[in-house]
Amino acid sequence: MQPFTHAPQQAQLPLFEAFLAQPVLPVLPGLKASEAIGHFGEHELLSELSLRGAPLHCQSLLAPVLRNLSEEQDARWLTLIAPPTSLTQTWLRDAGLNRERILLLHPRGSQSNLQLACEALRLGRSHTVVSWLGSLNASARQQLIRAAGIGNAQSLNVRLG
Repeated sequence: MQPFTHAPQQAQLPLFEAFLAQPVLPVLPGLKASEAIGHFGEHELLSELSLRGAPLHCQSLLAPVLRNLSEEQDARWLTLIAPPTSLTQTWLRDAGLNRERILLLHPRGSQSNLQLACEALRLGRSHTVVSWLGSLNASARQQLIRAAGIGNAQSLNVRLG
């Protein structure tokens, strides 16, 4: 009979440190839309983050994700489409985001948040476009994926509950 020995335990990282240790939304320069969709797959062009709870708690969970994205090596913008009013310039600064790499956009006239997000993705001047569109139907999901493929960008939809 063999004596029982304990395997050395790996140190566990807190949830968000483990998440941030991984590349959040990879982008490969020079890919065409069809290649991007073929390379990444549709699920990698569009990500969703669902946060429920007290607004301050949700903001503290969102901060490291946005901070990581604002520090991407990609020279393009991190674009925020119509963020909640609680995400002010002061909040962005206090959360440690690189505000020189962030573009805040709001729709004009009859333009919807979805239309603006798709346009920002298609233009390709942003490595990641973050939107707060709520639950996405299949049509909206396909529009974002198609636009992200054209612009070689990533779409992140944040759902606050």
